[in-house]
Amino acid sequence: MKKNIAIIMGGYSNEYAISLKTGSVVYKHLDSEKYSPYKVHIFKDKWVCVTTVGKEFPIDKNDFSVTIDDIKITFDCVFNAIHGTPGEDGYIQGYLALLGIPQTSCGMYQAALTFNKRDLLSALKPYGIKCATSYYLNVGDKIDEKAIVAKVGLPCFVKANKAGSSFGISKVYKLEELQNAVAVALKEDDEVIIESFLDGVEVSVGVINFKGKITVLPITEIVSDNDFFDYEAKYLGKSQEITPARISTEMAEKVSKIAKNIYKILKMEGFSRSEFIFKDDEPHLLEVNTVPGMTEESILPQQAKAARISLPELFGNAVELALAKK
Repeated sequence: MKKNIAIIMGGYSNEYAISLKTGSVVYKHLDSEKYSPYKVHIFKDKWVCVTTVGKEFPIDKNDFSVTIDDIKITFDCVFNAIHGTPGEDGYIQGYLALLGIPQTSCGMYQAALTFNKRDLLSALKPYGIKCATSYYLNVGDKIDEKAIVAKVGLPCFVKANKAGSSFGISKVYKLEELQNAVAVALKEDDEVIIESFLDGVEVSVGVINFKGKITVLPITEIVSDNDFFDYEAKYLGKSQEITPARISTEMAEKVSKIAKNIYKILKMEGFSRSEFIFKDDEPHLLEVNTVPGMTEESILPQQAKAARISLPELFGNAVELALAKK
């Protein structure tokens, strides 16, 4: 008997459009002989199951079910394709855990921790994970430009602490630009992280549990046509994503080992994609994504292809591992 799989997509953040693309690709490639996939759009004003003809049926949040043509449908597993809140920050994970419905991403704690860049880096530093020098601000804090520059230098990056896909990020070259950059970041989040500029090769390392084994995928090198890997570079074709990365074997082994170690330290499950910049041949961690993009052009699917893992295999593996936890 086929398993009913809810593919949740959308979300409450500016990343909803990318999430809808990811969810549609998962829906397209999930093996229809093994699974009955359903598109579920999750927005602040509605949770709905969307049929192939675009008709919407409301999700019953009491048990995460849907009634279509007087038939109640419950789900055996949820494929989480929501980038940002509430799919990547722990809320959906906690909700589904309470209902006893398995899902394909990491657990609630891991999602909340990795989504908060400040807390993630703080948790990993004792394990020897290198990262940029940081300065933190909460909404309402006084912005002491001289103290910021004294700590992180110029240029520096000003980022929303809890936001993905390069929303709310600025590269600052002059002290006078800091106030505006912080204001931009605060439009996305109530916390800001300001980091020193790391000049080096940027790479993205996918780590997944594939058939029960923690597997590091081929590494991708990021070469942005813009000043840095911003939203345009990430999603509008203003970058080159080269897999495998043009780095030495030693560098590849070093960053792969660190990415795998992070996956183990955090007791991760499902997908992860960690971003690093090499400074003096040492990988410095920028962030960890737990619901990375899954369109055909996205980085992790590119890496899976290089590892000779097809999209049906990649997505089906995630579902089977989730179902095995039930």
